Amino acid sequence: MQKIFLIGYMGAGKTAVGKLLAKKMDLTFIDVDVFIENHYRKSITTIFEEEGEPGFRAIERRALLELIAFEDTVISTGGGMPCFFDNMDIMNKTGITVYLKVSVEELVRRLHSGKQKRPLIKDKNAEELYEFVSRSLEKREVFYGKAAVIFDVMDGNTDIDADVDKLINKLYT
Repeated sequence: MQKIFLIGYMGAGKTAVGKLLAKKMDLTFIDVDVFIENHYRKSITTIFEEEGEPGFRAIERRALLELIAFEDTVISTGGGMPCFFDNMDIMNKTGITVYLKVSVEELVRRLHSGKQKRPLIKDKNAEELYEFVSRSLEKREVFYGKAAVIFDVMDGNTDIDADVDKLINKLYT
C-alpha cells in the first residue's frame, strides 16, 4: 500500500512525472485538478471565477480528504494545495511527499506559453509573470520544504524518463 503525493509550483511537471512514475511503479495516477473538474463538472478556471481562491482552496481540501483514502496511487496536487489549511501535514502523515523543485527561470519559461489555462497568471505579461512566480514561490517554499523527498528538476533539457528513474531510486534509498 503506497501513496505518493507530488507537490511543487505550477509548471513543475507534477502531472508528466506523476503519470510516468505511476506507470513504472504499477500504481494508479490521480491529478487533483482533474479529480475536482470531474467531480464538479467545471474547469478549474470556472471554479476560480465562481468561487474565488478561498472557495477553490476549500474544494481542493475536500478533494484531498477524499483522496487520502485511496491506496497504491501517485497523486499530483495543485501547486497551492500544500500551502493551505494543514494539507501538507495531512499528506506527510498519509503518504510520501515529493517536492519537484524547479528554478524560477525554468518555471517562467514553462508557464509563459500555457498561462491562459492558469487563473492566477493568465493576465500577466512576461515581467509580471517572473515577479509573481518569484514572490509566490518564495512564500510557498516553507511548505514545499516540508516534503519527505526534495527532487531537483533541472530544466527542459532533461530526459523525463531518466528523471523518474532517479526519483524512484531516491524513494527507495
